[in-house]
Amino acid sequence: MRSMKTLASLTLLAAALAAPGLKAETPWMIRLRAVSLQPANTSDAAPGIPADAIHVSNKTIPEVDFSYFFTPNLAAELILTVPQKHDVTLNGTKIGTFKHLPPTLTAQWHFLPGQTVNPYVGAGLNLTLISDVKLAGGTLDLDSSSVGAALQAGVDFKVASNCTINLDIKYVQIQSDVKVAATGAKVTTVKVDPMLYGVGVGYRF
Repeated sequence: MRSMKTLASLTLLAAALAAPGLKAETPWMIRLRAVSLQPANTSDAAPGIPADAIHVSNKTIPEVDFSYFFTPNLAAELILTVPQKHDVTLNGTKIGTFKHLPPTLTAQWHFLPGQTVNPYVGAGLNLTLISDVKLAGGTLDLDSSSVGAALQAGVDFKVASNCTINLDIKYVQIQSDVKVAATGAKVTTVKVDPMLYGVGVGYRF
């Protein structure tokens, strides 16, 4: 009986000593992505301006994303970047620039948690803040913000116990009224509605 108790005590002691080497995952994950932002560039017709004549430039932007896993399958991701400056053209001629900051929050479903290849889908909301508008020599202005839906799909490839390579694609609804700066009268509505193609790395804490 004593030998069995001693064996049990040693087993518990060995498990306790080994535990620090078996670090459990936390619910947090961070990703760094390079993202190609490609606007849809549709706009309403207006007097003297044909439909789809106003374009916002493509751009490659940095992105940092924080995810919290409520369960192995269900996570929320906050998608952030720094303010991005875009050129605006009318019928191919540059008419100015503006900056936008587009934080986005999505809820994600991960299909194969713990596997080497783990695809996911997500949906949520985007808030775009527009600033530093300089259009047509100060004669035109844009709305200061836009709220729209965001859709997401991607896949994580596990390359180490806590590290992944990530591929991600998003569609985000962003639109703004183009207005006469002096009066605020609407000229047309520009639907940026970009596709965002991203590649990056992730780390699960």
